[in-house]
Amino acid sequence: MERSLAPDRLATLVGDFPRSPAYRGLRQALQELIGDGRIPLGTRLPSERAVTRALGVSRNTVTRAYADLVAAGFATARQGAGTYATVPIDRRRAHDHALHTVDRAHAADGVIDLNCAAGAATPGVAAAYARALDALPAYLASDGYLPSGLPALRARVAAGYTQRGLPTAVEQIVITTGALSATAIIARALTRPGDRVMIESPVYSNAIEALRLGGGRLVSAPLADALGDEGWDLAAIDATLRQTAPRIAYLIPDFQNPTGFLMDDAQRARYAAALHATRTVAIVDETLQSTGLGDAPMPAPFALHAPDTYTVGSASKLCWGGLRVGWIRAPREAVDRLIAARVQMDLGSSLFDQLVVAEMLDADDVLSARREQLRQRRDALAGALREHLPDWRFRLPDGGMSLWVRMPHGSATQLAVDVERRGVHLAPGPVFSVEGGADQWLRIPFARPEEQLVQAVRVMADAWSARPQEPGVPSRRGTRLIA
Repeated sequence: MERSLAPDRLATLVGDFPRSPAYRGLRQALQELIGDGRIPLGTRLPSERAVTRALGVSRNTVTRAYADLVAAGFATARQGAGTYATVPIDRRRAHDHALHTVDRAHAADGVIDLNCAAGAATPGVAAAYARALDALPAYLASDGYLPSGLPALRARVAAGYTQRGLPTAVEQIVITTGALSATAIIARALTRPGDRVMIESPVYSNAIEALRLGGGRLVSAPLADALGDEGWDLAAIDATLRQTAPRIAYLIPDFQNPTGFLMDDAQRARYAAALHATRTVAIVDETLQSTGLGDAPMPAPFALHAPDTYTVGSASKLCWGGLRVGWIRAPREAVDRLIAARVQMDLGSSLFDQLVVAEMLDADDVLSARREQLRQRRDALAGALREHLPDWRFRLPDGGMSLWVRMPHGSATQLAVDVERRGVHLAPGPVFSVEGGADQWLRIPFARPEEQLVQAVRVMADAWSARPQEPGVPSRRGTRLIA
């Protein structure tokens, strides 16, 4: 189903754009909105006549702005059908290393890999492995296949949800081989090839691929200005849901990856109501929920507002990526369907790793130390960016594991290529977009040691200063920047 942008919505998005000359200001505003995903690719723009009325500009202004937008590759004009948002072809190409962590065993000395938002194991993991090894003999007489997961770990995960205010029975928990596997299992159980799947933009890049491989037809739902405070553009999300009627929607309300936004309770309630109105089922990724770095209490779980939600969690971010253990909290009546879908992929997660995670989830002091470590690294990265790249902009998130950083101009994809030659691997914005927008953005994780983060920023600054300067796209007026 085709998506279209209403004239009044376009007027709200472009805001008080520069009008000297007006056609150029309108083109720049639209290019920015398409490039960072707030106008999703494939959306039909309002007619020139409708935009003329909505913005109070001349018809010639809109005609020239649309023509320049097409010439720049950010729109296509279809005879008799209208003008549609797109991006230049070269911006749709994913950076080679963006989805794959550098192989440490073969990486050159001094390489700093900032593709992966994960670091070394949390202190205490080795001790948890030792305790798990002591517990392992009790399970060796069994066949070791547990498609729904280790009962003790399922009980621990269920208790965690109940403590957060979401009553959960052990029977609602399915242990998986990581959060990505959990997402794929749910998609396989709930959708058929060709079903529409709504996904945030920008969003966790591996989720894009997992949902595509499941046969879903991805529909992007843009976030609001990533340098503002709103996070989710709920009006646009509601319109997308009504226009496309997706079967499922994938969202990350807790320190959204890559932007770091945290969805508040009022937004969760409104989002859940919009999903209910279109009978769309939510897959809620809570992988980063436990990485809160502030003192404010976390919002209630999304599933409190939408009981049919499938919630995904993982031990990898706070514990260690080498522990491939995740889980699904599902409506009770859906668990058998999930298990049936799961056994088509594997027969269960590593029992030993599940024993380790059960130990780690009880180690509150260890996890608190991890959060303090992340807080210090976040602040070190932010300080280095302010010092060495003062024109770059970002919000300082209250959790998560990365900064979503905007360059004042130029291509993040090209910069990633430049800094890779200097020993730093980065993930540019197009990797986190369904169709390759957001090419002025970079995701910079802060999971690595402070000295590596500072060194990486210095390398970026050197590469940045060596590039030709070009005029930047003006930021939206009234946006509060925290950088």
